[in-house]
Amino acid sequence: MRLAVLYSGGKDSNLALYRLLREGHEIASLLTVIPAKPDSWMFHRPNVEFAGLQAECMHFPWLSLRVSGEKEKEVTELIPALSRLKDQLKIEGIATGAISSNYQKSRVEKLCNTLGLKTISPLWGTPELELLSEILNLKFETYFTSVSAEGLDEEWLGKLLDWNRVERLLKLKEKYGLNPSGEGGEYETFVCDSPLFKRKLKVVEAETTWHHNSGTW
Repeated sequence: MRLAVLYSGGKDSNLALYRLLREGHEIASLLTVIPAKPDSWMFHRPNVEFAGLQAECMHFPWLSLRVSGEKEKEVTELIPALSRLKDQLKIEGIATGAISSNYQKSRVEKLCNTLGLKTISPLWGTPELELLSEILNLKFETYFTSVSAEGLDEEWLGKLLDWNRVERLLKLKEKYGLNPSGEGGEYETFVCDSPLFKRKLKVVEAETTWHHNSGTW
């Protein structure tokens, strides 16, 4: 199927892209939605402006769409642009990196139904540990760019996702009920390398911000 992939640059959208290609789908473009508000209910926000660099490293076309970031409105704002892309790129469906969030998945499905497109979520239902293990076994170079959950402090920002971090996330699940995959917005990530990258990205400069119990890198 010829697809546009909702792509934030984080671990989930990168793993979804990997699985889609493995399943034989054709990628028409990576599509990054950039919300104006940092606390979007629907879309990943930290560092999405750099998703184009990731697409370039993988030799994929890339497009960005800007939305308000306001709950519900940010989804309907996509209809005109996606309608145009459907015709221009000849896409048959939209792919997402949703794992267990019915909020995200149901809204993309409703959006696609309106436009006559199919929805594919290749990570859907994948157990948390299985997903994190696949990311590490495939040697994704993944960094924490945002944290906003009890047990995740400023020390996590800018750190590499590795087996030690996975173990710590599992312990935080037991202690606080945190979702180890970050599906609930507990943390966000940015991928600098994966099996799909023709050349890796390197972060040469970054700024950390911290407010009360959350921060970004």
